[in-house]
Amino acid sequence: MVEIKPLSQDQYDDWYPLWQGYLTFYETSLPDEIAENNFKRFFDDNEPIGAFGAYKDGKLIGFVHYIFHRTNWSLVNTCYLQDLFADPNVRGEGIGRALIEAVYEKAKEEGCAQVYWMTQNHNKTARRLYDRIADDHGFMVYEKDL
Repeated sequence: MVEIKPLSQDQYDDWYPLWQGYLTFYETSLPDEIAENNFKRFFDDNEPIGAFGAYKDGKLIGFVHYIFHRTNWSLVNTCYLQDLFADPNVRGEGIGRALIEAVYEKAKEEGCAQVYWMTQNHNKTARRLYDRIADDHGFMVYEKDL
């Protein structure tokens, strides 16, 4: 049985290896100061960002990070599900779906009308889940590093 609940401030050492696994999955790396900053922001009431953890037998096995923000397309905020990761040893056990559904519920509580996210088009495993629980509106993502 998996339990989904907000991360707590004393879990940095449990979260950090999962964060590194997430970055490795996407074949990237970031300085530790970004990880430290991210984790602090999860608990800052002035930040529109949050995080849930997935726990199995009391152990943190996955996370999701989300951001509430304004949009020009609605009178209410929207929610961007930015990062989602489960330990590879527990994939296929419904962890991702449970984490996404926790964000859905939090977004509803906060009055958001939508939750959205991105994934790489070749991430077929994740897309099988996403295609069942959300709609693909066909938009491409473009970005330019500055």
